[in-house]
Amino acid sequence: MNIQFNPEDYKCKRPFHVEPTNIVSVNDDMQRVTDEASAMNKRIHYYSRLTSPADRALIAPDHVLPAPDEIYVYSPLGTAFKVDSCTDGYGKNSSLVTIFMIWNTMMGTSILSIPWGIKQAGFTSGIILILLMGILTLYCCYRVVKSRQMIPLTDTSNWEFPDVCKYYFGSFGQWSSLLFSMVSLVGAMVVYWVLMSNFLFNTGKFIYNFGHDINVTDIVPGTNGSNKVICPSAASGHPPQNRSVMFSSGNRTGFELFEEWWDKSQTVPFYLIAVLLPLLNLKSPSFFAKFNVLGTVSVVYLVFMVTVKAARLGIHLEFNWFTENEFFVPEFRILFPQLTGVLTLAFFIHNCVITLLQNNRNQENNVRDLSIAYFLVGLTYLYVGVIIFASFPSPPLSKECIEQNFLDNFPSDDIMSFVARIFLLFQMMTVYPLLGYLARVQLLRQFFGNAYPSLFHVLILNLAIVGAGVAMARFYPNIGGIIRYSGATCGLAFVFVYPSLIYMISLHRAGQLTWPALIIHIFIILLGLANLIAQFLL
Repeated sequence: MNIQFNPEDYKCKRPFHVEPTNIVSVNDDMQRVTDEASAMNKRIHYYSRLTSPADRALIAPDHVLPAPDEIYVYSPLGTAFKVDSCTDGYGKNSSLVTIFMIWNTMMGTSILSIPWGIKQAGFTSGIILILLMGILTLYCCYRVVKSRQMIPLTDTSNWEFPDVCKYYFGSFGQWSSLLFSMVSLVGAMVVYWVLMSNFLFNTGKFIYNFGHDINVTDIVPGTNGSNKVICPSAASGHPPQNRSVMFSSGNRTGFELFEEWWDKSQTVPFYLIAVLLPLLNLKSPSFFAKFNVLGTVSVVYLVFMVTVKAARLGIHLEFNWFTENEFFVPEFRILFPQLTGVLTLAFFIHNCVITLLQNNRNQENNVRDLSIAYFLVGLTYLYVGVIIFASFPSPPLSKECIEQNFLDNFPSDDIMSFVARIFLLFQMMTVYPLLGYLARVQLLRQFFGNAYPSLFHVLILNLAIVGAGVAMARFYPNIGGIIRYSGATCGLAFVFVYPSLIYMISLHRAGQLTWPALIIHIFIILLGLANLIAQFLL
Protein backbone atom coordinates (compact mmCIF):
# COMPACT_ATOMS: atom_id res chain seq x y z
CA MET A 1 0.00 0.00 0.00
CA ASN A 2 1.19 3.47 -0.84
CA ILE A 3 0.34 5.92 1.94
CA GLN A 4 0.37 9.34 0.40
CA PHE A 5 1.00 12.56 2.20
CA ASN A 6 0.14 16.04 1.04
CA PRO A 7 3.49 17.64 0.12
CA GLU A 8 2.62 20.76 2.07
CA ASP A 9 2.04 18.69 5.20
CA TYR A 10 5.28 16.86 4.51
CA LYS A 11 7.27 20.09 4.23
CA CYS A 12 5.92 21.53 7.44
CA LYS A 13 6.87 18.40 9.37
CA ARG A 14 10.52 19.49 9.76
CA PRO A 15 11.85 16.09 8.69
CA PHE A 16 14.69 16.06 11.18
CA HIS A 17 13.75 18.68 13.76
CA VAL A 18 16.63 18.54 16.27
CA GLU A 19 16.66 20.37 19.57
CA PRO A 20 19.96 20.20 21.48
CA THR A 21 18.08 19.83 24.76
CA ASN A 22 16.54 16.61 23.48
CA ILE A 23 19.89 14.95 22.88
CA VAL A 24 21.41 13.17 25.84
CA SER A 25 25.04 12.17 25.73
CA VAL A 26 27.35 10.67 28.27
CA ASN A 27 30.05 12.96 26.98
CA ASP A 28 29.10 16.62 27.35
CA ASP A 29 32.13 17.69 25.34
CA MET A 30 30.97 15.71 22.36
CA GLN A 31 29.27 17.68 19.57
CA ARG A 32 25.68 16.61 19.97
CA VAL A 33 24.20 18.38 16.93
CA THR A 34 26.11 18.84 13.70
CA ASP A 35 26.55 22.34 12.32
CA GLU A 36 24.65 21.36 9.19
CA ALA A 37 21.72 19.98 11.16
CA SER A 38 21.64 23.02 13.42
CA ALA A 39 21.67 25.43 10.46
CA MET A 40 18.94 23.46 8.70
CA ASN A 41 16.82 23.46 11.84
CA LYS A 42 17.19 27.25 12.23
CA ARG A 43 16.19 27.86 8.59
CA ILE A 44 13.07 25.77 8.91
CA HIS A 45 12.18 27.53 12.18
CA TYR A 46 12.74 30.87 10.46
CA TYR A 47 10.26 30.13 7.69
CA SER A 48 7.71 28.74 10.13
CA ARG A 49 7.75 31.93 12.20
CA LEU A 50 7.41 34.45 9.39
CA THR A 51 3.62 34.10 9.50
CA SER A 52 0.98 32.57 11.73
CA PRO A 53 0.73 28.75 11.68
CA ALA A 54 -2.59 28.96 9.80
CA ASP A 55 -1.08 30.95 6.94
CA ARG A 56 0.34 28.63 4.27
CA ALA A 57 1.75 31.44 2.12
CA LEU A 58 5.24 31.24 3.55
CA ILE A 59 6.50 27.71 3.98
CA ALA A 60 10.01 26.37 3.70
CA PRO A 61 10.81 25.97 -0.03
CA ASP A 62 12.21 22.77 -1.48
CA HIS A 63 15.83 23.92 -1.49
CA VAL A 64 15.67 24.57 2.27
CA LEU A 65 14.33 21.13 3.13
CA PRO A 66 16.68 18.12 3.27
CA ALA A 67 16.17 15.11 1.05
CA PRO A 68 13.10 13.11 2.13
CA ASP A 69 13.92 10.73 4.95
CA GLU A 70 12.31 7.38 5.47
CA ILE A 71 9.21 7.84 7.59
CA TYR A 72 7.45 4.76 8.92
CA VAL A 73 4.38 4.09 10.99
CA TYR A 74 3.93 0.74 12.68
CA SER A 75 1.87 -1.24 15.10
CA PRO A 76 3.46 -3.94 17.24
CA LEU A 77 2.89 -7.35 15.66
CA GLY A 78 1.18 -5.52 12.82
CA THR A 79 2.72 -3.91 9.75
CA ALA A 80 5.31 -1.19 9.30
CA PHE A 81 4.48 1.17 6.47
CA LYS A 82 6.77 3.50 4.59
CA VAL A 83 5.22 6.94 4.22
CA ASP A 84 5.64 8.24 0.69
CA SER A 85 5.10 11.81 -0.40
CA CYS A 86 3.22 12.28 -3.64
CA THR A 87 4.11 14.53 -6.46
CA ASP A 88 0.75 15.55 -7.86
CA GLY A 89 -0.21 17.77 -4.95
CA TYR A 90 -3.19 15.67 -3.85
CA GLY A 91 -1.96 13.29 -1.23
CA LYS A 92 -5.00 13.06 1.05
CA ASN A 93 -6.54 9.62 1.52
CA SER A 94 -10.23 8.81 1.33
CA SER A 95 -12.08 7.44 4.35
CA LEU A 96 -12.07 3.96 2.81
CA VAL A 97 -8.29 4.00 2.37
CA THR A 98 -7.82 5.39 5.89
CA ILE A 99 -9.98 2.65 7.41
CA PHE A 100 -8.10 -0.05 5.51
CA MET A 101 -4.74 1.44 6.52
CA ILE A 102 -5.67 1.31 10.20
CA TRP A 103 -7.03 -2.24 9.88
CA ASN A 104 -3.95 -3.42 8.00
CA THR A 105 -1.54 -1.70 10.42
CA MET A 106 -3.23 -3.06 13.53
CA MET A 107 -3.91 -6.55 12.25
CA GLY A 108 -0.88 -8.70 12.88
CA THR A 109 0.42 -11.98 14.18
CA SER A 110 -1.42 -11.59 17.48
CA ILE A 111 -4.36 -13.10 15.59
CA LEU A 112 -2.57 -16.46 15.93
CA SER A 113 -2.96 -16.32 19.74
CA ILE A 114 -6.60 -15.20 19.92
CA PRO A 115 -8.06 -18.78 19.97
CA TRP A 116 -5.65 -19.68 22.79
CA GLY A 117 -6.69 -16.55 24.67
CA ILE A 118 -10.37 -17.48 24.32
CA LYS A 119 -9.55 -20.93 25.67
CA GLN A 120 -7.79 -19.38 28.68
CA ALA A 121 -10.72 -17.06 29.43
CA GLY A 122 -13.57 -19.41 28.52
CA PHE A 123 -15.65 -19.26 25.37
CA THR A 124 -18.39 -16.84 26.49
CA SER A 125 -16.05 -14.75 28.63
CA GLY A 126 -13.56 -14.57 25.76
CA ILE A 127 -16.16 -13.16 23.37
CA ILE A 128 -17.27 -10.58 25.94
CA LEU A 129 -13.66 -9.57 26.70
CA ILE A 130 -12.83 -9.06 23.01
CA LEU A 131 -15.82 -6.73 22.70
CA LEU A 132 -15.07 -4.84 25.93
CA MET A 133 -11.33 -4.48 25.24
CA GLY A 134 -12.10 -3.29 21.72
CA ILE A 135 -14.41 -0.58 23.07
CA LEU A 136 -12.00 0.44 25.85
CA THR A 137 -8.93 0.64 23.61
CA LEU A 138 -10.97 2.52 21.00
CA TYR A 139 -11.97 5.13 23.57
CA CYS A 140 -8.36 5.52 24.75
CA CYS A 141 -7.28 5.82 21.11
CA TYR A 142 -9.92 8.53 20.64
CA ARG A 143 -8.42 10.38 23.60
CA VAL A 144 -5.00 10.16 21.91
CA VAL A 145 -6.41 11.64 18.69
CA LYS A 146 -8.05 14.52 20.59
CA SER A 147 -5.08 15.14 22.92
CA ARG A 148 -3.44 17.72 20.62
CA GLN A 149 -6.61 19.78 20.43
CA MET A 150 -6.68 20.15 24.22
CA ILE A 151 -3.46 22.20 24.20
CA PRO A 152 -4.21 25.96 23.99
CA LEU A 153 -2.20 28.71 22.26
CA THR A 154 0.21 26.23 20.62
CA ASP A 155 0.48 24.97 17.07
CA THR A 156 0.28 21.20 17.52
CA SER A 157 -0.53 20.33 13.90
CA ASN A 158 2.77 18.49 13.47
CA TRP A 159 2.87 16.84 16.90
CA GLU A 160 2.78 13.14 17.57
CA PHE A 161 1.58 11.63 20.83
CA PRO A 162 5.10 11.52 22.41
CA ASP A 163 5.26 15.30 21.83
CA VAL A 164 2.01 15.66 23.76
CA CYS A 165 3.43 13.51 26.58
CA LYS A 166 6.51 15.73 26.70
CA TYR A 167 4.33 18.86 26.85
CA TYR A 168 2.43 17.60 29.90
CA PHE A 169 5.09 15.56 31.71
CA GLY A 170 8.38 17.12 30.60
CA SER A 171 11.47 14.96 30.23
CA PHE A 172 9.78 12.17 32.18
CA GLY A 173 7.08 11.94 29.53
CA GLN A 174 9.70 12.01 26.78
CA TRP A 175 11.89 9.26 28.24
CA SER A 176 9.05 7.08 29.50
CA SER A 177 7.35 7.19 26.10
CA LEU A 178 10.69 6.15 24.56
CA LEU A 179 11.00 3.29 27.06
CA PHE A 180 7.53 1.88 26.48
CA SER A 181 7.86 2.36 22.74
CA MET A 182 11.06 0.30 22.83
CA VAL A 183 9.26 -2.36 24.89
CA SER A 184 6.60 -2.67 22.20
CA LEU A 185 9.19 -2.74 19.40
CA VAL A 186 11.58 -5.22 20.98
CA GLY A 187 8.67 -7.36 22.20
CA ALA A 188 7.31 -7.49 18.65
CA MET A 189 10.74 -8.42 17.28
CA VAL A 190 11.11 -11.21 19.84
CA VAL A 191 7.70 -12.62 18.94
CA TYR A 192 8.65 -12.41 15.27
CA TRP A 193 11.85 -14.36 15.88
CA VAL A 194 9.99 -17.11 17.76
CA LEU A 195 7.37 -17.36 15.03
CA MET A 196 9.89 -17.23 12.19
CA SER A 197 11.81 -20.09 13.84
CA ASN A 198 8.57 -22.05 14.12
CA PHE A 199 7.49 -21.41 10.52
CA LEU A 200 10.96 -22.04 9.08
CA PHE A 201 11.23 -25.32 10.98
CA ASN A 202 7.85 -26.63 9.82
CA THR A 203 8.42 -25.42 6.26
CA GLY A 204 11.83 -27.09 6.07
CA LYS A 205 10.42 -30.28 7.54
CA PHE A 206 7.60 -30.36 4.99
CA ILE A 207 9.98 -29.76 2.06
CA TYR A 208 12.48 -32.41 3.22
CA ASN A 209 9.82 -35.07 3.78
CA PHE A 210 8.14 -34.30 0.46
CA GLY A 211 11.42 -34.27 -1.47
CA HIS A 212 12.61 -37.55 0.03
CA ASP A 213 9.21 -39.30 -0.19
CA ILE A 214 9.06 -39.77 3.56
CA ASN A 215 5.77 -40.17 5.41
CA VAL A 216 6.12 -39.09 9.00
CA THR A 217 3.70 -39.22 11.91
CA ASP A 218 4.36 -37.05 14.91
CA ILE A 219 4.23 -38.82 18.25
CA VAL A 220 1.39 -36.69 19.57
CA PRO A 221 -2.30 -37.32 20.13
CA GLY A 222 -4.44 -36.29 17.19
CA THR A 223 -7.47 -37.00 15.09
CA ASN A 224 -7.54 -39.43 12.21
CA GLY A 225 -8.51 -38.76 8.63
CA SER A 226 -7.56 -36.17 6.04
CA ASN A 227 -8.29 -33.20 8.33
CA LYS A 228 -5.81 -34.11 11.02
CA VAL A 229 -5.60 -31.95 14.18
CA ILE A 230 -2.89 -32.62 16.75
CA CYS A 231 -2.31 -31.82 20.42
CA PRO A 232 1.41 -31.04 20.89
CA SER A 233 1.00 -30.00 24.54
CA ALA A 234 -0.26 -33.47 25.45
CA ALA A 235 3.07 -35.04 24.46
CA SER A 236 4.99 -33.54 27.38
CA GLY A 237 7.37 -36.47 27.48
CA HIS A 238 7.92 -36.38 23.72
CA PRO A 239 8.35 -32.88 22.36
CA PRO A 240 6.59 -32.80 19.00
CA GLN A 241 9.13 -30.66 17.24
CA ASN A 242 11.42 -33.47 16.02
CA ARG A 243 10.12 -36.71 17.44
CA SER A 244 8.67 -38.71 14.59
CA VAL A 245 8.22 -42.25 13.28
CA MET A 246 9.09 -43.01 9.68
CA PHE A 247 6.73 -45.32 7.83
CA SER A 248 8.13 -45.49 4.30
CA SER A 249 11.46 -46.32 2.86
CA GLY A 250 14.30 -43.85 2.88
CA ASN A 251 17.79 -43.35 4.17
CA ARG A 252 17.24 -43.59 7.91
CA THR A 253 20.73 -42.25 8.67
CA GLY A 254 20.08 -39.21 6.49
CA PHE A 255 16.67 -38.71 8.11
CA GLU A 256 18.08 -38.83 11.62
CA LEU A 257 20.88 -36.49 10.61
CA PHE A 258 18.33 -34.03 9.25
CA GLU A 259 16.34 -34.13 12.49
CA GLU A 260 19.51 -33.53 14.47
CA TRP A 261 20.47 -30.42 12.49
CA TRP A 262 16.94 -29.15 11.90
CA ASP A 263 15.62 -28.64 15.41
CA LYS A 264 12.94 -26.06 16.24
CA SER A 265 14.67 -24.68 19.34
CA GLN A 266 18.25 -25.98 19.16
CA THR A 267 19.36 -24.98 15.65
CA VAL A 268 16.75 -23.16 13.50
CA PRO A 269 16.70 -19.95 15.60
CA PHE A 270 20.45 -19.64 14.98
CA TYR A 271 20.11 -20.19 11.22
CA LEU A 272 17.96 -17.06 11.00
CA ILE A 273 20.87 -14.94 12.23
CA ALA A 274 22.77 -15.45 8.96
CA VAL A 275 19.85 -13.98 6.99
CA LEU A 276 18.41 -11.27 9.24
CA LEU A 277 21.40 -9.77 11.06
CA PRO A 278 22.97 -8.36 7.85
CA LEU A 279 19.59 -6.91 6.86
CA LEU A 280 19.27 -5.16 10.22
CA ASN A 281 22.57 -3.34 9.63
CA LEU A 282 21.41 -1.70 6.41
CA LYS A 283 21.15 2.08 6.66
CA SER A 284 17.77 2.18 4.97
CA PRO A 285 15.23 -0.66 4.92
CA SER A 286 12.96 1.09 2.42
CA PHE A 287 13.22 -1.84 -0.01
CA PHE A 288 11.34 -4.12 2.42
CA ALA A 289 8.45 -1.66 2.77
CA LYS A 290 7.44 -2.59 -0.77
CA PHE A 291 6.28 -5.97 0.53
CA ASN A 292 3.78 -4.70 3.13
CA VAL A 293 0.97 -6.10 0.98
CA LEU A 294 2.06 -9.54 2.25
CA GLY A 295 0.51 -8.65 5.60
CA THR A 296 -2.90 -8.22 4.00
CA VAL A 297 -2.52 -11.40 1.93
CA SER A 298 -1.51 -13.39 5.03
CA VAL A 299 -4.51 -12.27 7.10
CA VAL A 300 -6.96 -12.84 4.24
CA TYR A 301 -5.52 -16.31 3.65
CA LEU A 302 -5.74 -17.13 7.38
CA VAL A 303 -9.43 -16.18 7.40
CA PHE A 304 -9.97 -18.35 4.32
CA MET A 305 -8.08 -21.28 5.85
CA VAL A 306 -9.98 -21.03 9.13
CA THR A 307 -13.29 -21.05 7.24
CA VAL A 308 -12.38 -24.13 5.20
CA LYS A 309 -11.08 -26.01 8.25
CA ALA A 310 -14.22 -25.22 10.25
CA ALA A 311 -16.45 -26.40 7.40
CA ARG A 312 -14.60 -29.73 7.33
CA LEU A 313 -14.28 -30.24 11.09
CA GLY A 314 -17.74 -29.06 12.16
CA ILE A 315 -18.73 -27.36 15.41
CA HIS A 316 -17.82 -28.91 18.77
CA LEU A 317 -19.23 -26.93 21.72
CA GLU A 318 -20.59 -27.72 25.15
CA PHE A 319 -21.57 -24.99 27.61
CA ASN A 320 -20.56 -25.38 31.26
CA TRP A 321 -20.28 -22.12 33.19
CA PHE A 322 -17.91 -23.10 35.97
CA THR A 323 -17.29 -26.84 35.76
CA GLU A 324 -14.56 -28.36 33.64
CA ASN A 325 -14.62 -31.84 32.10
CA GLU A 326 -12.25 -33.95 30.07
CA PHE A 327 -12.89 -32.28 26.72
CA PHE A 328 -14.33 -28.82 27.38
CA VAL A 329 -13.41 -25.75 29.39
CA PRO A 330 -15.89 -23.69 31.44
CA GLU A 331 -17.41 -20.49 30.02
CA PHE A 332 -15.63 -18.43 32.67
CA ARG A 333 -12.06 -19.04 33.86
CA ILE A 334 -9.86 -17.20 36.33
CA LEU A 335 -7.12 -17.09 33.68
CA PHE A 336 -9.03 -14.44 31.68
CA PRO A 337 -6.34 -11.71 32.22
CA GLN A 338 -4.09 -13.67 29.87
CA LEU A 339 -6.54 -12.82 27.08
CA THR A 340 -6.74 -9.14 28.11
CA GLY A 341 -2.94 -8.95 27.95
CA VAL A 342 -2.94 -10.33 24.41
CA LEU A 343 -5.79 -8.02 23.39
CA THR A 344 -3.99 -4.94 24.71
CA LEU A 345 -1.33 -5.47 22.07
CA ALA A 346 -3.77 -6.79 19.48
CA PHE A 347 -5.71 -3.49 19.59
CA PHE A 348 -2.61 -1.32 19.99
CA ILE A 349 -2.19 1.44 17.42
CA HIS A 350 -2.02 4.41 19.78
CA ASN A 351 1.59 5.26 18.95
CA CYS A 352 0.90 5.97 15.26
CA VAL A 353 -2.82 6.71 14.98
CA ILE A 354 -2.26 10.48 14.68
CA THR A 355 0.04 9.96 11.70
CA LEU A 356 -2.47 7.70 9.98
CA LEU A 357 -5.48 9.95 10.57
CA GLN A 358 -3.93 13.28 9.66
CA ASN A 359 -3.86 12.14 6.01
CA ASN A 360 -7.59 11.57 5.97
CA ARG A 361 -9.13 13.80 3.29
CA ASN A 362 -12.09 14.60 5.55
CA GLN A 363 -10.71 15.30 9.01
CA GLU A 364 -14.22 15.61 10.44
CA ASN A 365 -14.63 11.86 9.77
CA ASN A 366 -11.60 10.80 11.80
CA VAL A 367 -13.58 9.50 14.77
CA ARG A 368 -16.04 7.67 12.54
CA ASP A 369 -13.29 6.08 10.43
CA LEU A 370 -11.29 5.09 13.51
CA SER A 371 -14.39 3.47 15.01
CA ILE A 372 -15.13 1.54 11.82
CA ALA A 373 -11.53 0.33 11.63
CA TYR A 374 -11.65 -0.88 15.25
CA PHE A 375 -14.96 -2.62 14.54
CA LEU A 376 -13.44 -4.47 11.57
CA VAL A 377 -10.34 -5.45 13.57
CA GLY A 378 -12.49 -6.74 16.44
CA LEU A 379 -14.71 -8.60 13.98
CA THR A 380 -11.67 -10.28 12.40
CA TYR A 381 -10.32 -11.33 15.81
CA LEU A 382 -13.73 -12.61 16.86
CA TYR A 383 -14.24 -14.56 13.67
CA VAL A 384 -10.88 -16.33 13.74
CA GLY A 385 -10.91 -16.91 17.50
CA VAL A 386 -14.48 -18.19 17.73
CA ILE A 387 -14.28 -20.38 14.61
CA ILE A 388 -11.02 -22.06 15.65
CA PHE A 389 -12.26 -22.64 19.21
CA ALA A 390 -15.69 -23.88 18.16
CA SER A 391 -14.42 -26.22 15.42
CA PHE A 392 -11.59 -27.73 17.45
CA PRO A 393 -12.51 -31.45 17.56
CA SER A 394 -13.57 -32.14 21.14
CA PRO A 395 -13.83 -35.09 21.58
CA PRO A 396 -11.49 -36.82 20.88
CA LEU A 397 -9.19 -33.92 21.80
CA SER A 398 -9.62 -31.52 24.71
CA LYS A 399 -10.05 -27.79 24.15
CA GLU A 400 -7.01 -27.43 26.40
CA CYS A 401 -4.97 -28.61 23.41
CA ILE A 402 -5.43 -25.30 21.57
CA GLU A 403 -1.91 -23.93 21.18
CA GLN A 404 -0.63 -20.36 21.67
CA ASN A 405 -0.04 -20.39 17.91
CA PHE A 406 -3.08 -22.20 16.53
CA LEU A 407 -1.12 -23.27 13.42
CA ASP A 408 0.79 -25.64 15.72
CA ASN A 409 -2.43 -27.65 16.02
CA PHE A 410 -2.02 -28.69 12.40
CA PRO A 411 0.77 -31.12 11.42
CA SER A 412 3.69 -29.94 9.32
CA ASP A 413 2.45 -31.95 6.31
CA ASP A 414 -0.90 -30.12 6.21
CA ILE A 415 -0.95 -28.27 2.85
CA MET A 416 -3.10 -25.30 3.88
CA SER A 417 -1.04 -24.73 7.04
CA PHE A 418 2.16 -25.02 4.98
CA VAL A 419 0.97 -22.22 2.66
CA ALA A 420 -0.02 -20.07 5.67
CA ARG A 421 3.40 -20.54 7.23
CA ILE A 422 5.12 -19.60 3.96
CA PHE A 423 3.09 -16.38 3.68
CA LEU A 424 3.71 -15.44 7.30
CA LEU A 425 7.41 -16.32 7.16
CA PHE A 426 8.10 -14.03 4.20
CA GLN A 427 5.92 -11.27 5.63
CA MET A 428 7.80 -11.34 8.94
CA MET A 429 11.19 -11.45 7.24
CA THR A 430 10.32 -8.22 5.40
CA VAL A 431 8.76 -6.45 8.39
CA TYR A 432 11.50 -7.46 10.84
CA PRO A 433 14.18 -5.13 9.33
CA LEU A 434 11.64 -2.27 9.42
CA LEU A 435 11.01 -2.83 13.12
CA GLY A 436 14.76 -2.98 13.72
CA TYR A 437 15.17 0.30 11.84
CA LEU A 438 12.48 1.95 13.99
CA ALA A 439 14.14 0.70 17.18
CA ARG A 440 17.51 1.99 15.96
CA VAL A 441 16.10 5.42 15.04
CA GLN A 442 14.30 5.88 18.34
CA LEU A 443 17.14 4.73 20.58
CA LEU A 444 20.35 5.80 18.85
CA ARG A 445 19.00 9.15 17.71
CA GLN A 446 17.97 9.88 21.27
CA PHE A 447 21.41 9.14 22.67
CA PHE A 448 23.73 10.08 19.81
CA GLY A 449 21.69 12.48 17.69
CA ASN A 450 22.17 10.15 14.73
CA ALA A 451 20.25 7.05 13.72
CA TYR A 452 23.44 5.51 12.29
CA PRO A 453 26.38 6.86 14.33
CA SER A 454 28.60 4.01 13.14
CA LEU A 455 28.43 0.39 12.08
CA PHE A 456 29.78 -0.61 15.49
CA HIS A 457 26.96 1.12 17.40
CA VAL A 458 24.32 -0.33 15.11
CA LEU A 459 25.84 -3.82 15.25
CA ILE A 460 25.91 -3.84 19.06
CA LEU A 461 22.25 -2.79 19.23
CA ASN A 462 21.20 -5.37 16.64
CA LEU A 463 23.16 -8.13 18.36
CA ALA A 464 21.32 -7.37 21.59
CA ILE A 465 17.92 -7.46 19.87
CA VAL A 466 18.72 -10.62 17.90
CA GLY A 467 20.17 -12.24 21.02
CA ALA A 468 16.92 -11.60 22.88
CA GLY A 469 14.96 -13.23 20.05
CA VAL A 470 17.25 -16.27 19.89
CA ALA A 471 17.16 -16.71 23.67
CA MET A 472 13.35 -16.62 23.73
CA ALA A 473 13.07 -19.02 20.77
CA ARG A 474 15.50 -21.34 22.54
CA PHE A 475 14.20 -21.24 26.13
CA TYR A 476 10.71 -19.65 26.13
CA PRO A 477 9.03 -20.12 22.72
CA ASN A 478 5.60 -19.14 24.05
CA ILE A 479 4.28 -16.34 21.86
CA GLY A 480 1.11 -15.97 23.91
CA GLY A 481 3.16 -15.27 27.02
CA ILE A 482 5.50 -12.86 25.25
CA ILE A 483 2.59 -10.99 23.64
CA ARG A 484 0.63 -10.60 26.85
CA TYR A 485 3.63 -9.44 28.91
CA SER A 486 4.81 -6.87 26.36
CA GLY A 487 1.24 -5.82 25.55
CA ALA A 488 0.28 -5.21 29.16
CA THR A 489 3.55 -3.31 29.77
CA CYS A 490 3.50 -0.89 26.83
CA GLY A 491 -0.30 -0.72 26.97
CA LEU A 492 -0.16 0.50 30.55
CA ALA A 493 1.48 3.72 29.36
CA PHE A 494 0.20 4.36 25.83
CA VAL A 495 -3.31 2.88 26.16
CA PHE A 496 -4.43 3.43 29.74
CA VAL A 497 -2.31 5.91 31.72
CA TYR A 498 -1.15 8.69 29.40
CA PRO A 499 -4.40 9.27 27.46
CA SER A 500 -6.45 9.35 30.68
CA LEU A 501 -3.99 11.51 32.64
CA ILE A 502 -3.60 14.00 29.79
CA TYR A 503 -7.37 14.31 29.45
CA MET A 504 -7.85 14.89 33.18
CA ILE A 505 -5.02 17.45 33.35
CA SER A 506 -6.34 19.36 30.35
CA LEU A 507 -9.86 19.45 31.83
CA HIS A 508 -8.48 20.57 35.18
CA ARG A 509 -6.51 23.42 33.59
CA ALA A 510 -9.61 24.52 31.71
CA GLY A 511 -11.70 24.32 34.89
CA GLN A 512 -13.98 21.67 33.36
CA LEU A 513 -12.98 18.55 35.31
CA THR A 514 -16.01 16.87 36.88
CA TRP A 515 -16.23 14.07 39.41
CA PRO A 516 -17.70 11.53 36.94
CA ALA A 517 -14.88 12.20 34.45
CA LEU A 518 -12.29 11.95 37.22
CA ILE A 519 -13.67 8.65 38.56
CA ILE A 520 -14.05 7.07 35.10
CA HIS A 521 -10.52 7.86 33.98
CA ILE A 522 -8.91 6.88 37.27
CA PHE A 523 -10.79 3.58 36.91
CA ILE A 524 -9.32 3.15 33.40
CA ILE A 525 -5.82 3.70 34.79
CA LEU A 526 -6.46 1.14 37.53
CA LEU A 527 -7.68 -1.35 34.93
CA GLY A 528 -4.42 -0.97 33.03
CA LEU A 529 -2.40 -1.43 36.21
CA ALA A 530 -4.42 -4.49 37.22
CA ASN A 531 -3.98 -5.91 33.72
CA LEU A 532 -0.20 -5.66 34.03
CA ILE A 533 -0.03 -7.09 37.56
CA ALA A 534 -2.31 -10.00 36.67
CA GLN A 535 0.06 -11.16 33.91
CA PHE A 536 2.68 -11.99 36.55
CA LEU A 537 0.23 -13.66 38.94
CA LEU A 538 -1.46 -16.09 36.52
